Amino acid sequence: MITTTAELAEACRTIADHPYVTVDTEFLRESTFWPELCLLQLACPSDAYIVDVLAKGIELTPFFELMANHGVVKVFHAARQDIEIIYNLGGLIPHPVFDTQVAAMVCGYGDSISYDQLVFRIANQHIDKSSRFTDWKRRPLTEKQLDYALADVTHLRQVYQSIKANLEEQGRTHWVAEEMEILTSRETYDLPPGDAWQRLKLRVRKPREFALLQKLAEWREQTARSSNVPRGRVIKDEAIYEICGHPPKTMNDLAELRGLSRGFDRNRYGNDLLAVVKAAMEMPKQDLPSLPPQRQAPEGTGAATEMLKVLLKVIVEQHGVAAKVIATVDDLERIAADDEADVPALKGWRRELFGEMALKLKNGGLALGYNRKAVMIIELGDDQKRQAAE
Repeated sequence: MITTTAELAEACRTIADHPYVTVDTEFLRESTFWPELCLLQLACPSDAYIVDVLAKGIELTPFFELMANHGVVKVFHAARQDIEIIYNLGGLIPHPVFDTQVAAMVCGYGDSISYDQLVFRIANQHIDKSSRFTDWKRRPLTEKQLDYALADVTHLRQVYQSIKANLEEQGRTHWVAEEMEILTSRETYDLPPGDAWQRLKLRVRKPREFALLQKLAEWREQTARSSNVPRGRVIKDEAIYEICGHPPKTMNDLAELRGLSRGFDRNRYGNDLLAVVKAAMEMPKQDLPSLPPQRQAPEGTGAATEMLKVLLKVIVEQHGVAAKVIATVDDLERIAADDEADVPALKGWRRELFGEMALKLKNGGLALGYNRKAVMIIELGDDQKRQAAE
């Protein structure tokens, strides 16, 4: 196990001579806002390493330099949290990145397949998951923990090579590349506190209630970050909704709210919360935000949406792609209502695979048939289109 900066630098120099490195992290986040990195695992085709990031005096600069090396592909499974940790600690986003979970979804392995399932299907190896939720901060680590941690990157080498070959064979490499652009965008990890209300369900009906919801969410986000505690430790979602409906003015009002924990009126957040509520309630009417439009499917599009669902099911079965990668139900409803809907399904490879046919089906250029226990996609000629329109 690597415990010094010099050892880490030597390992990173070795890895930099290879075309890719598999990466995984072990961290804790139960009692903090920011994930606490406890262990780092790396593997290249020739070697595998475990880095004790809690070792006294160790610096991760060589690792961050490796993550910034554009000549080495960084391979993760379900990369988002790992990338978030690297971004928060090192101020950079690894590039280029390959996420085997995303890639597996366009190669016929289903929706959001887990790492151990993917390893079994590709490498025919079982992973002992009993160490997954152990205390990774405690030292010394057991041999069982180390074996589990190392397996997270050693088997990932075979998974990566297999899926990469699959993508190249099917001509789908560029499909995954589009997804990686989103995964490696700073906007994915830099949600401004002022936009934190977007994490909440919109259970308000008036502009002032909406203003209060926004300010409460922003205050909670800023407080959770600065105090390094989970959002729910500051105030839970349900309490925010209750406050929007019954804004408190005094500490006694706070004490009577059911959604707040006992003693909240006396803890360090009570006065701050009342100040936030007061500011929202005193906002001039002309400064209040407009409620986001409640999007409803236009009348008559329900049947079109149902047909698009059937078409999507046929397409994903034919091409071995997970449905969620192509379109959500919301996307289908928007396509049913608008030929130029701003949804992923009408862009890039998704449009080629599904979007064009979806528009044809909606506009009478395509039909669905059923024969011998299978749904068929039928291209309609001009005469058939006219007959269908009559």
